[in-house]
Amino acid sequence: QVQLVESGGGLVQPGGSLRLSCAASRGTLSIYITRWYRQAPGKQREWVATIGSGGMTNYADSVKGRFTISRDNAKNTVYLQMNSLRPEDTAAYYCNAGLSPLYWGQGTQVTVSS
Repeated sequence: QVQLVESGGGLVQPGGSLRLSCAASRGTLSIYITRWYRQAPGKQREWVATIGSGGMTNYADSVKGRFTISRDNAKNTVYLQMNSLRPEDTAAYYCNAGLSPLYWGQGTQVTVSS
């Protein structure tokens, strides 16, 4: 079983940057497809980015060119580098891994506001 822990959220001004981490405290994250999702208040959870076990990446149109997903297998961690942040990026960000079963972390809050 994989246990995921997200970190790195916080308050940032528009145009700023944050790097989120999704660390696996149990299990080997590198063998799983890993994804980032986000959920803003009153909205459905939406997919943000995916990284395959081989490193292939894919992004939602809303974040393409601003966000970068990457993995550090030695640290058993997947990252989401977020640049040029906008107020509409404000949400709780979650990572998940696998397919069936699907493992989720507890989330980390990102607030973009001046």
